[in-house]
Amino acid sequence: MALEPPPRLVTALGETAQDGDDWLQKLPEAAEQAVALRELTVERVHVPGGRSGLVVLVRHADGTPAVLKLVPPRSRPESERAALAHWDGFGAVRLLDAPPAADGALLLERLHRDVSVRSLPEAKALLEAAGTLRRLWVEPPSDHRFETVAERTGRQAEAMRASASADGEVAPLIDAALAAREELLAGDAEVRLLHGTFRQSKVLQGDRVPWLAVGPDPVVGEPAFDLARLVRDRVEDLIASPSGSSITRRRVKKLAESLDVDQERLRGWALFRAVESGVRARRVGREQDAELLLEFAGWL
Repeated sequence: MALEPPPRLVTALGETAQDGDDWLQKLPEAAEQAVALRELTVERVHVPGGRSGLVVLVRHADGTPAVLKLVPPRSRPESERAALAHWDGFGAVRLLDAPPAADGALLLERLHRDVSVRSLPEAKALLEAAGTLRRLWVEPPSDHRFETVAERTGRQAEAMRASASADGEVAPLIDAALAAREELLAGDAEVRLLHGTFRQSKVLQGDRVPWLAVGPDPVVGEPAFDLARLVRDRVEDLIASPSGSSITRRRVKKLAESLDVDQERLRGWALFRAVESGVRARRVGREQDAELLLEFAGWL
């Protein structure tokens, strides 16, 4: 069976990856080797799949279902592996291949990949997603090598400054987002291991527990940074609503209170992350996404 990358993955890596084409060209062969190394039987490639890596539904020799995931080196698979190993199935998908194989692929427990909390009514989805996220906020390992929030947002801030110079239309929003970041990093905050790219679609239905997180890009820092991405979930619905701005303010308040996070810190990180995502979307030509995100950021 040819393990070809889905169109969604090809498009996403083409937007963001310097090494994407080379990795994509080698991906089918790498996937077949990873399957053979682990003596797995392939069911199918998951479609449409994610935007960061290839997900293959497989079975062990005894028939136990699993998932084989392959991502390019720049997506930090070793960091994802380390975080999943540290969580050990608590709040997140369980890592099955320990010790890891040299190919960098991840063998994971099988979840119901077509059922995320996003399929629930909005209020219930936010509640379940927030509850899952809380479980992930644990002390990082003492010898960890995870990126910090300051390091990750520092790289992002540099790209945002370049965009501000080239696009005066968004410069005021970028300035506000950068100022918020500086203020947030200057204060003391609780340090935890964070998912890094959390949203409703990253929480899938499981068998051993109802909901589990997948696809972390782990980072170490304050919980408000992690929760900030959840604030703008279903942004297209928020923008379409005549009361979208007031709904957003209530969502910030509700999420902050439910997870014991400072409301102003959550608002600040939500602003930074929305502007950063909007500027990045505009940079790669996703104008519709950029407009939604930047309009949302203006409400914060």
